[in-house]
Amino acid sequence: MVQLSAHFTLEEMIASQEATRQGIDNTPSVDVLEHLKETCARLEEVRALLGRPIIISSGYRSAQLNAAIGGAANSAHMLGYAVDFICPGFGPPLAVCREIEKSGLAYDQLIHEFGAWTHLSFDPQSRREALRIFKDGHGYQIGLAAPATGTRIG
Repeated sequence: MVQLSAHFTLEEMIASQEATRQGIDNTPSVDVLEHLKETCARLEEVRALLGRPIIISSGYRSAQLNAAIGGAANSAHMLGYAVDFICPGFGPPLAVCREIEKSGLAYDQLIHEFGAWTHLSFDPQSRREALRIFKDGHGYQIGLAAPATGTRIG
């Protein structure tokens, strides 16, 4: 195993059931590997904030894998800057998102996706953009407010 930081490995950052099923090579380039190291260093901050282990469901995605799963064409996952995860020991994904949002940690995008996981991007843009993608997949809202108070976009 290749440790990228104290608690995160290369193997968990590139693991993909879909890549395995379709025979897609999900090996990162040297540049992306450096981005993954940066991302994992930042995930250590998130893990410390939450005080519990983080379970990665999606880290790096090659362009071919990203297309195969229907990821956004400009996904930070393809650059090694984004990760989808849960932290059941802390609480549900929305609670995780809210804790990160109020923490002051630097990030580019924080997204509560489909009520099921947290997407966190450390793209150098560092916009501190917080979003919620609705469970039904029809639109999103800016911010993490309760859906009844947020404006559905898209």
